[in-house]
Amino acid sequence: MRPTVIAGNWKMNNDLEETRTLVRGILSGIDSLPSRDTIIICPPFPFLLTSYDLVRGTRLRLGAQNMSHFDVGAYTGEVSARMLMAVGCTHVIIGHSERRQYYGETDAGVKAKTDRALQSGLIPIVCIGETLAQREQGETSQVIAHQIRTGLEGLTAGQAAGIIIAYEPVWAIGTGKTATPAQAQEVHIGIRSLLAEMFGKASADQTIIQYGGSVKPENAAELLGQPDIDGALVGGACLVAESFLSIARSAKS
Repeated sequence: MRPTVIAGNWKMNNDLEETRTLVRGILSGIDSLPSRDTIIICPPFPFLLTSYDLVRGTRLRLGAQNMSHFDVGAYTGEVSARMLMAVGCTHVIIGHSERRQYYGETDAGVKAKTDRALQSGLIPIVCIGETLAQREQGETSQVIAHQIRTGLEGLTAGQAAGIIIAYEPVWAIGTGKTATPAQAQEVHIGIRSLLAEMFGKASADQTIIQYGGSVKPENAAELLGQPDIDGALVGGACLVAESFLSIARSAKS
């Protein structure tokens, strides 16, 4: 059985004191969660070191919301994988739909960042998902397949087994709308089948596939109860400690 991975994407929220309060609140309840599950917080860049000082030595993992595909050099405003690891990050979100929408990130760019993350020892959380227009036109499978084939091209079976894929239908992010458990499971099955085609069944069976998009305590149990949904990438609901912990408690394991 695959472990459940719950990650909280804080986006551009919280100040320094709110960061400390939220991290401490999550830590206060983390021992109540299944020991085999992985819990990750992804604060904004300026608060990663403060967060690491609090989570160091605990089971709470630290992730970043983005990274550069360059390792070092004259790239003003960028943050490298080595820098993220130096402040305690174990994971990094790559290709979130907001990065694609507002900053022009492409599938090719996702691949470059994923390769760099793996080379550096970070676990990438690779985001994929279709827009509402694409879903209404019946293009979900084609869009997802293109994102996966382009973003993961060239990985070994072992590398593919070690990444995390986050399926986030763009129309469900921050809208209050959520894919039904059946809709989400259908897409997750398709993702796992494509991974099996690309990297072999053994690798696909190990790959963690999260669901994201307006995940809340009220819908988490039903979503996380689906056989191919291995966790959640949580947005707004992760900004309250008890809400985030409640979602994590819903994990099937």
